[in-house]
Amino acid sequence: MEIIMKILENFEGYIILGLTISIIILLIILITTLKSLNRLENKYRKFMRGVDNKNLEELVTGYLDKIDKSGEEVEHIRKLYESLNSRLKSCLQKVSVVRYRAFEDVGSDLSFSIALLDENNDGVIITGIYGRNESTTYAKPVDRGISRYDLSEEEKQVLQDCVTRVLS
Repeated sequence: MEIIMKILENFEGYIILGLTISIIILLIILITTLKSLNRLENKYRKFMRGVDNKNLEELVTGYLDKIDKSGEEVEHIRKLYESLNSRLKSCLQKVSVVRYRAFEDVGSDLSFSIALLDENNDGVIITGIYGRNESTTYAKPVDRGISRYDLSEEEKQVLQDCVTRVLS
């Protein structure tokens, strides 16, 4: 133990000088770290201040609430779209008309056949035959593009036009 004490007494000046230099280096590191921390804290405060003195957490929470509300609205619109789309399938979507002269002694193309069909080719063919003394109108139901009644050439033509019409 005495040997260690003698060695420490011989190098006492160097040890104190080394410790003083270490303390000065540590103080410089501490000061630069505190400056960096202070700058970072200022940036953090600016960042958290946000808009209209709201902090970032309130802003993010508000935006997340808006996103949730938008998701609910999108789901509502999707359901509404599906409902409208299913209802639209049964609406008239295909129409075809042909005018013709039913009798040779009648001057103009006053007779007609019109087909009114939905997406599934269900609907009706309406035919109006005009003659000099009388006019007659017929309605023939159509189911999946086929009528269970006999069709005239003109009625077949309008039905074929409607069935082959492509919906856009």
